Amino acid sequence: MANQNPKTIYQSLWNSADILRSKMDASEYKNYTLGLIFYKYLSDNMLHHAAELLEEEVTDLNEAQQVYADAFNDPEIKEDLIDELKFDFSYALEPNLTFTALMQSIYKGKFQLEDLAQGFRNIEQSSELFENLFEDVDLYSRKLGATPQKQNQVISDVMKELATLDMAHQGDILGDAYEYLIGQFASDSGKKAGEFYTPQAVSSLMTQIVVQGKEDQKGFSVYDPTMGSGSLLLNVKKYTNEPGTVNYFGQELNTSTYNLARMNMFLHKVDVANQHLSNADTLDADWPTEEPTNFDAVLMNPPYSAKWTADKGFLDEPRFSMYGVLAPKSKADFAFLLHGYYHLKDSGVMAIVLPHGVLFRGAAEGKIRKILLENGAIDTVIGLPANIFFNTSIPTTVIILKKNRENKDVLFIDASNEFTKEKNQNKLEEKHIEKILNTYKERKDIEKYSHAATYDEIVENDFNLNIPRYVDTFEEEEPISLAEVAQDMKEVQKEIAESNAALAQMVQELTASNDEAQQELNQFIELLGFNDVQGGGQFE
Repeated sequence: MANQNPKTIYQSLWNSADILRSKMDASEYKNYTLGLIFYKYLSDNMLHHAAELLEEEVTDLNEAQQVYADAFNDPEIKEDLIDELKFDFSYALEPNLTFTALMQSIYKGKFQLEDLAQGFRNIEQSSELFENLFEDVDLYSRKLGATPQKQNQVISDVMKELATLDMAHQGDILGDAYEYLIGQFASDSGKKAGEFYTPQAVSSLMTQIVVQGKEDQKGFSVYDPTMGSGSLLLNVKKYTNEPGTVNYFGQELNTSTYNLARMNMFLHKVDVANQHLSNADTLDADWPTEEPTNFDAVLMNPPYSAKWTADKGFLDEPRFSMYGVLAPKSKADFAFLLHGYYHLKDSGVMAIVLPHGVLFRGAAEGKIRKILLENGAIDTVIGLPANIFFNTSIPTTVIILKKNRENKDVLFIDASNEFTKEKNQNKLEEKHIEKILNTYKERKDIEKYSHAATYDEIVENDFNLNIPRYVDTFEEEEPISLAEVAQDMKEVQKEIAESNAALAQMVQELTASNDEAQQELNQFIELLGFNDVQGGGQFE
């Protein structure tokens, strides 16, 4: 089958989500859409691989399905085929449970949700790799419909939209489409879906910075301790010349999001041996603690100003001990930063997105920042525009950290005003990213945009890294012409005089029916600043 156009793929995925859109929130319907995409991917891959193992030429999935079903019914072939598939993929679906077989039953009107549920269970139970992978796909939820028949129908409709995709032949296109869909969910439901997604432009900027100069390195290792759906990690593939050798290490607290990252790795065709993912609380207990523990790159977009325990026992941990204080309970920003920095190789580069408060807040955060600066750990501070993330409109900063630097200067880049305004979101475009990257590489001063501050300047500013202290973006107002102001005042006075004259004319037409009313009228006229207008009053 010829590769499909990415737009066609996006449309199919979008249509499948559209069916569920009216029934539930985006943070819920993503589970169904993405879960079914992944099931189809596993099924399609297995069928095509089975046909190859059986040395049968097939042109589409239906042919591959028939070849597989025939082999399964032959006792002499079946056992060896299953062993081969399990060795290569860790799973082997029965012929009647493949996505293709389920589609055939849908078109015959014989589809039962229980068959799909059984397929999910078979994959989950086949290997630790797939354990609990589909646990968020509740096929019997009443949100799908009040009766089993309606639930059947909704899932059938979603599967019909996905049926046109031949997952085995799409390469990374499908993984990128999957990323696109996660991004769409994020914009649809705000924080609920957006908390695990870093916009592609920001991912691209951060990834290019940490990979710079190491594009040809084999076995490049990257670590994201707050990985969400894995988009930051997977971007490394795009900027290295050795994508098949990259080792990905990631941890995620939210189980549903962790499962998305696992699926995402497979959809981007990352070898099982190169995936090292964990489902746990990064701050609560250090991970990884077994080799390797330090990485060529650390990429992070942690939850901003999250709460954490800040238990005093953490001061004894090597992640935090050298700083003498802990990030405050109400703001874990520096706890995340120090965790990531601890896991950075001496030759590595770290990029983390955080709110601006980390640049200037005092107390414990000020002490941590001072020690980092004294050690030359903070290399660059990049101010990003407001409203470029799905889950917050606040402006953010990307902080670049390194170890064993020759000096302690800090490059400040104020890119907060460089964006394209779109309907609901500000957007970093390629030209904006290119300008930031070039400035980062050249490390030079650009008026109203960047400044390479010496360590002495940092000390003079009491280790405060607030960007406006170093990059002056103040724009002087245009000189004011007094002649123009005088002319404007003259015209305003003329308009006031004309209005007063019109008002005086109306007042002259007022009459009173008795002495008391006349007295009130006179008071009203006096309040307006006119003389008594009885008998042809004059404007005062």
